[in-house]
Amino acid sequence: MSEHDWDATRPIGPRRSRPLPPPPTTAPPGPGSGSPDRGRGFPAVLGLTVLNAVLPGTAFLAAGRRRLGAGVLTVTLLLLGVAVWLATAGRRTAAQVAVDPTALLGVFVAIVVLGLLWAVVVVAGHRALVPPRTPRSRQVVGGVLVAALVAAAAYPVVAAGQVVLAQRALIGGLFADRESATVDAADPFGDQERVNVLLLGGDGGVGRDGVRTDTVIVASIDTETGATTLFSLPRNLQNLPFPADSPLAEVYPDGFDAGSETESLLNAVYRNGPAEYPDALGPTDDPGADFLKLGVGAALGLDIDYFVLVNLDGFARLVDALGGITVNVNYWVPVNGNPGTGELPDDYIAPGPAQRMDGVRALDFARGRFGLTDYDRMARQRCTIDAIIDAADPVTLLERYQELAATTQDIVSTDIPRSALDDFVDVAFLVKDAEVRSVVFDDTVIDPAYPDYDEIRAIVAEAIDPAPTPDDAVTGTPTPAPAPSAAATPPSAAPGGDAATVTDVTDACAYDPVRAAEARAAGEPPNQAD
Repeated sequence: MSEHDWDATRPIGPRRSRPLPPPPTTAPPGPGSGSPDRGRGFPAVLGLTVLNAVLPGTAFLAAGRRRLGAGVLTVTLLLLGVAVWLATAGRRTAAQVAVDPTALLGVFVAIVVLGLLWAVVVVAGHRALVPPRTPRSRQVVGGVLVAALVAAAAYPVVAAGQVVLAQRALIGGLFADRESATVDAADPFGDQERVNVLLLGGDGGVGRDGVRTDTVIVASIDTETGATTLFSLPRNLQNLPFPADSPLAEVYPDGFDAGSETESLLNAVYRNGPAEYPDALGPTDDPGADFLKLGVGAALGLDIDYFVLVNLDGFARLVDALGGITVNVNYWVPVNGNPGTGELPDDYIAPGPAQRMDGVRALDFARGRFGLTDYDRMARQRCTIDAIIDAADPVTLLERYQELAATTQDIVSTDIPRSALDDFVDVAFLVKDAEVRSVVFDDTVIDPAYPDYDEIRAIVAEAIDPAPTPDDAVTGTPTPAPAPSAAATPPSAAPGGDAATVTDVTDACAYDPVRAAEARAAGEPPNQAD
């Protein structure tokens, strides 16, 4: 057969191709291969899961789900921006929300919803990051991490919710719209030039007959500037007057009188007035406070708008809830003792700077009077209040807020209505940055047994609205007052001083090393252990 014959016998049709060899076996794609889901190792998945819990949305971006990730991340950043604004420029708004029970309920619901969404984002983000066919052992490790992150996220959510609920309970309980004979709850003080608040320290407790208000201070606040003047009245002030148009002026035409000298002092009005004339002022939830508001207002020539009473019976619990306070002690402070019977104190608090005190010790410091004067005790009580304010830093408040809120409801009462809280928020921000001054009506200024109330009113008027000096008339510029001494002694240590001079409230709380050294050199006074 010739080659031409072979060619003639070939099958007609396309040439059959040879089979292609199988593709070579390749390794799984590694980092940088271009796959958003399969191109990372398991440690990277865990790291991105943690990052997603801290900054929600990042896991979805890493997994290639850009729209979802960008949306979640944008909402997260907006919420963080709002939180930063509320903590800085928006503090007034935050404070207004904090005194509104309805707004607080909304905040609580928002916290719960955001907490649940946070947990969902953590779980969904991890699932988006984990590639298919992940070994079971790694799935277990990832599940444990996700559970830990959800639990960690739940802690601040639960803590924030508890703080909000505690604040709502505090506002609802403390500022309930109580019935008062001296407050119009429908007319807050926002349009007034001044608001005057009566601050009372009640010395009630175990073994004490009723409540005696041994601390009586009026805070007179300029509602435009926040400038505040504190007027302190002695507990043994007698013949407390009442406004001429008040029913109390009819039953006490010559000032408050409960039948004996000791029962007719200022500190006995809260207890003895309502006991003798329970219906004199009509319906009220706290007649003792109304008696004092009218009487103290008449004595000072001021209209008292509201009162706040702190009962020292629960004072120790408040200090303990704060973790203690720090005060300066310039002289021996007695612990217990009875000046009336001569019973010696159980012990003394020694002079010294920056002494840390728990609740019981702080109460001893604020209450001790044996061998000292009422004015010494009044000064220490103001120092104790200052120390409590200093101890109430943001971290402590957040950590102990539930206990603090519950304690506050137990020991504080007031007739400030909820309708006035927004106004008080505005004033509080002004007071924080304004000057706070003090006038103490001690026995170098008035005779508590025979007080000249016209003189007291004149001192108050001058302190609130000082008369212009000759320099003012010429230049139109107020003459600055001399700076008070930083080491002021208690009023009893300087009987010739002018206690009516308006001074900085922190003077009496500063440490005086000279006076403290003199007290230590004199030795500890006698006590029951001697």
